[in-house]
Amino acid sequence: MNNEGVSGPRIAGWGASTIYGNWRRGTGILKNELYIGRLVWNRQRFVKDPKTGKRQARPNPPEEWVIEDLPDLRIISDNLWSQVKDRQTATRSAVISSGVNRPERAHRAKHLFSGLLKCGDCDGGYTIVGKSHFGCANSRNKGTCINRLTIKREDLETRVLTGLKDQLLHPDLISEFVSAYQKEFNSLTAEISKSKAKTEQELAKITNQISKIIDAITEGMFHPSLKAKMDDLEARKEELEAELSASSQERPVLLHPGLAGIYKEKVEDLSDALNNPATKTEATSIIRGLLSEIRLLPNDGQLTIELVGELAGLLALSTQQNVRSVGATGGSVTLVAGAGFEPATFRL
Repeated sequence: MNNEGVSGPRIAGWGASTIYGNWRRGTGILKNELYIGRLVWNRQRFVKDPKTGKRQARPNPPEEWVIEDLPDLRIISDNLWSQVKDRQTATRSAVISSGVNRPERAHRAKHLFSGLLKCGDCDGGYTIVGKSHFGCANSRNKGTCINRLTIKREDLETRVLTGLKDQLLHPDLISEFVSAYQKEFNSLTAEISKSKAKTEQELAKITNQISKIIDAITEGMFHPSLKAKMDDLEARKEELEAELSASSQERPVLLHPGLAGIYKEKVEDLSDALNNPATKTEATSIIRGLLSEIRLLPNDGQLTIELVGELAGLLALSTQQNVRSVGATGGSVTLVAGAGFEPATFRL
């Protein structure tokens, strides 16, 4: 926004604190609950330092907060809000590890696989050496590792992405994806149907109550309190009818007939997504999320790439095979973990 000339608060430039704020105080754009239709007031107070005359913020205890729901002001969904909170929690956990605060851990990786690379000999990090190659940091900086092999960054990324695409397109994984999607979609559909049935039951109950009040008034039992009760019931009835009207009248298709094809297309577009500025950040995050570690092992003067992460565990789905061909990479894949969804390892 600074590059585009968009003015920040108080006509100043945008800074990280404006976006992230303070997680304890609930400040910052990403922590503003007003975006989900909730106003939190009196979260903090300000006191003046008698020496400097400057104001200092002091948090108030939660029991003193004033919280009011303002649904008309909502601009984002609860799902998006939850995803942001999960991402912030994960980032905070990475920054503060074993009681040590390391803010640099929150920085976005400069290269696609930076921070994930490990030397298969010494378990040290593989870092940029020179302008375009990765090498063992312990070997280069300390001389404590005999692994002097390096790999060009572009070659590493190409081999890993090719291997990922080959594995993501494995029939077992596609089948599991379709099955998991259908299960989740059916679960969501059942929840929607359950909610609709509950709304219909409440509407029938309120309609019956309104009918009884009308009968009472017809028989001459009018009282001002009946009118107030009738107004409340009529208002609630309109809300419920609006909810039912907004819901779909037709049962949605449980599974898109071309879902497997859509999945393949998205996987094939991995490289394009990384090269597109509009999707690069999200694509990088997703790809890095598949892997917990990339190990580079010296093998007869060449580096074997070993990928470790949830993806490999997914690929071990109820199979007894340990080795499969990789096709485009021309190597083999070794599944180290057992069947199921536990983290596992495979080699390119």
